[in-house]
Amino acid sequence: MRLPELRVMGVDPGLTRCGLGAVEGRPGAPLNLVKVGVVRTAADEEIGARLVAIEAGIESWLDEVRPDAVAVERVFAQNNLRTVMGTAQASAVAILCASRRGLPVALHTPSEVKAAITGSGTADKRQVGTMVTRLLRLEEMPKPADAADALALAICHVWRGGAHNRLAEAVARANSGPATSAAAYFRGRGRAAGYSRGTTK
Repeated sequence: MRLPELRVMGVDPGLTRCGLGAVEGRPGAPLNLVKVGVVRTAADEEIGARLVAIEAGIESWLDEVRPDAVAVERVFAQNNLRTVMGTAQASAVAILCASRRGLPVALHTPSEVKAAITGSGTADKRQVGTMVTRLLRLEEMPKPADAADALALAICHVWRGGAHNRLAEAVARANSGPATSAAAYFRGRGRAAGYSRGTTK
């Protein structure tokens, strides 16, 4: 069965530059760029004003792009606590904006995205940007790197989202039939996809 195209908006959270990128496609098929850019705030602005500006930027993107899902980089510990706090705050704004609209939100770690895009969880930003450029058939690499990272998040989710979509379709088909065969069908598909109840990505 051919999966429907999924439009995903990726968010690479940050206070100074919040990368945003949207792509459309399905696993195993060429992907298309929808939009890419960044929301910027000044470092000398008050934190509340910066978060309000990021919220307004994300809301504007959601209005224009109308994604099926939003993928946000999962915040992880770094040596610079101040950077982590700013990233976490921007991430929370993105999650809030998407959730307020009832959109599914997925969190992907940087290494998960790098592995999905380049095949290596330790790839550097240039390698990620190069692969994003190639996968979306762009004439030049998106800049700044935050924008390319946002597209990488969106691409990662389109590819990984395909497995979740197949499971959802299997459940829907199974629930429309006899209860016994439905349970067996779901269990079989779950094992085939490598998922178990309670497993999340």
